[in-house]
Amino acid sequence: MDHLDYDHVSHSSPDGMHDVGGVNVYPTPITLGENVNIIYDGLLSKSGAQDVYLHVGFGFHDHWRDVKDLKMFRTGRGWEQTLRADDATRLNFCFKDGADHWDNNSGHNWSFEIHDGKQY
Repeated sequence: MDHLDYDHVSHSSPDGMHDVGGVNVYPTPITLGENVNIIYDGLLSKSGAQDVYLHVGFGFHDHWRDVKDLKMFRTGRGWEQTLRADDATRLNFCFKDGADHWDNNSGHNWSFEIHDGKQY
């Protein structure tokens, strides 16, 4: 699967929550070392998926590292997973279901810059 360059991070809400296309990321902006909660209620969820996995990695858009598939948990808000932002580059992710159907944001994936927390 290709991991293409795309970034929605510029449109977070005043409460630090980011919601685009059935994907909610909290908190935004993301700071190195923080836990990040990802909620998915997109295409796979609406198509009746029984299991949803967060396909996630760190690094630049075209070179993901530490790639994992994390099983998400069904909640009243959709499918959720929390992870630690432990790499100071970018958090990149998309979703797949148990039947190997993908939601990759029309080939763009989701990608967020991770800040180091320093104030200048």
